[in-house]
Amino acid sequence: LEEELDGWLGAAGLTKSPDVRAVIAPHAGYSYSGRCAAYAFGNIDPTNISRVFLLGPSHHYYTPKCALTRATVYRTPIGDLPVDQEVIQELSATGKFEFMDLSVDEAEHSMEMHLPYLSKVFQGHTVKVVPILVGALSSQSEAMYGQLLSKYVDDPNNFFSVSSDFCHWGSRFSYTYYDKKHGAIHNSIEALDRMGMEIIETGDPDAFKRYLQEYENTICGRHPISVFLHMLRHCSTKIKIGFVRYEQSSQCKNMRDSSVSYASAAAKVDVPWLNARYIVRDTGKLDNQ
Repeated sequence: LEEELDGWLGAAGLTKSPDVRAVIAPHAGYSYSGRCAAYAFGNIDPTNISRVFLLGPSHHYYTPKCALTRATVYRTPIGDLPVDQEVIQELSATGKFEFMDLSVDEAEHSMEMHLPYLSKVFQGHTVKVVPILVGALSSQSEAMYGQLLSKYVDDPNNFFSVSSDFCHWGSRFSYTYYDKKHGAIHNSIEALDRMGMEIIETGDPDAFKRYLQEYENTICGRHPISVFLHMLRHCSTKIKIGFVRYEQSSQCKNMRDSSVSYASAAAKVDVPWLNARYIVRDTGKLDNQ
């Protein structure tokens, strides 16, 4: 496993950046999405991070809330990740969260598949995790949890790992949207996913909600992503999301085919002066315009 992760991280060839404060990454089996996920986790500079919030969708357990773990440690084959009990209690004290039974926690793979990558990236560094299972939230609940969690974004020692695959296409997923103007089915799927990715990059949770209502794209982590967008809306730190990788498990060419899409993004602190244009006026001074 460690060799596999090292190989994918090395192949991604990314420069670690302390400005990266969050990632969106897939959670399928590594044979499907491991390479794509490296383009998210490979951005992480672990130096100053002491806590990772994990936001993952619930695949098997229904709850209209967010749920916290009862575990004290998440174990992986390449290292253990202790759970931050202090923050878990702090969140529990708000009265807005429930606790997962251990059986629910163990059955859910959305956060589990991020753990070995996090363990690998943070090797040699002391880090704790705050796992949050995000249930089938209403728009109002997404906004509420986003506002509640937003204060943690402003602490540069905190990092956020948001778990989501993208379009699940095919009759076995009960989703076969196909816009023929794009040609092959897999091209239509990619166009649909990229539309969603571009909307996520705007940071607008309302626009993302409208996109989901219109196209019903089967993005399994839509609720964690929406909560994260609301967090960015309410926090003081200006953070910009940018997708860096997109893949599909297979290329659908007829209506009997099926595929799952994977996308990785990094969310960076947006420093305004880096985006400014500079001009030299006839005074010879450098002016910001």
